[in-house]
Amino acid sequence: MTNNEQPPVVVDQDTSTYAAYDYLGDDPGLSTIELAPEFNRVPPYDGKLSAEEQKRAERLLAESLVISFHDHPVRFPLRIQETPEHYRAGRQYTAYAGLSASHMDVVFDNMMDGTACVTGRAPWRWNDIVADLGHRLADLAHQNRVRHIKTLRDIDGARAAGNIGIVFGLEGAMPIENEIDRIDILFGLGVRQLGIAYSDSNALGSGLNETTDGGLTAFGRRAVRRMNQVGMAIDVSHSSDQTALDACAHSEAPVFITHAGARSVWNTPRMKPDAVLRAVAATGGVIGISAAPHTTLSEDHPHHSIDSVMDHLLYCIDLVGIDHVAFGPDTLYGDHVAMHKVFASLLSIDGRSSAPAFEPVPYVDGLENPTENFANITGWLVKHGFEDDDIRAVLGANIYRSLGLVWPN
Repeated sequence: MTNNEQPPVVVDQDTSTYAAYDYLGDDPGLSTIELAPEFNRVPPYDGKLSAEEQKRAERLLAESLVISFHDHPVRFPLRIQETPEHYRAGRQYTAYAGLSASHMDVVFDNMMDGTACVTGRAPWRWNDIVADLGHRLADLAHQNRVRHIKTLRDIDGARAAGNIGIVFGLEGAMPIENEIDRIDILFGLGVRQLGIAYSDSNALGSGLNETTDGGLTAFGRRAVRRMNQVGMAIDVSHSSDQTALDACAHSEAPVFITHAGARSVWNTPRMKPDAVLRAVAATGGVIGISAAPHTTLSEDHPHHSIDSVMDHLLYCIDLVGIDHVAFGPDTLYGDHVAMHKVFASLLSIDGRSSAPAFEPVPYVDGLENPTENFANITGWLVKHGFEDDDIRAVLGANIYRSLGLVWPN
């Protein structure tokens, strides 16, 4: 095998599990990186459901369209501290076994472009994004369980066939630089969701790290219009408050928060104020509640767990209505807490406000990885008295409906 060749995905038809060989070239500093297995990193969550509740939860999970608005269904290094070196190879591998064991019908996969583009010793640029996307699509072409999703018809077809769908997106638009036609190129390559900014500002607008919030730029307004024209879903999860408000004001299609929470529940810049939550809902968009460690905490549950995350869900339901909320857990296979520490050391952030005191956790109990998320979410909703139709709405129906107003037929 030459340095420019990539090995095919190995498909085990007998067990319906898939795995891509890890090949990172001849650089001895990279080729020693071992990708972690997907399962059993932490003890399973106990939702304390009765037999009747468990049966109802399993029924709803099987009957419902389940869409994760934001997760990372890829394989990370066994030693999560080696993630920056892993990204230097410009290559990710779909966690086929994890997806096969999950209850998701569709997952939005942002290819880690936000972290890879903004941070690290060799941040990804346009060519890296295109190369990674090409490799991922080549892998998908060599198996028959996971489908690339580009339309609502693709979602319908994947669900009918018992397949899992991946929607490719980017957390931040920095790789397009100031070339608006790159939005068309990304769309043509099958990307269906684009974040305005990933925390740091770019040519489109301010990110949430900034101490001065400049909002959407003139180029950003043109980019919003182009995304509307081609049918690209707009995400403001990591954008500044004014950028998010501007995007909602200028967009003729629904705008989304794929993974965040409510600042009124936990007062940090990463969470969204009521004005932004209302603006997104007013466009017809949906708010995906996140569960990344130490983000969606709450005063009632400062020890981060599924209960903390659900405090954000309940608040958003009260604020904008149940038709505008869903879940974007933002989980991965590996030590997410440790990975945050690694990338925090690569960033220089001038914090705009101090977070409330909280008790650090080694993982978010109940929402630790993409495989376990939606079984535990459904169980929690059943346990807390949600009606069947409301559970179906937040599991995926809300996202599906709103995407129908964005994506072309």
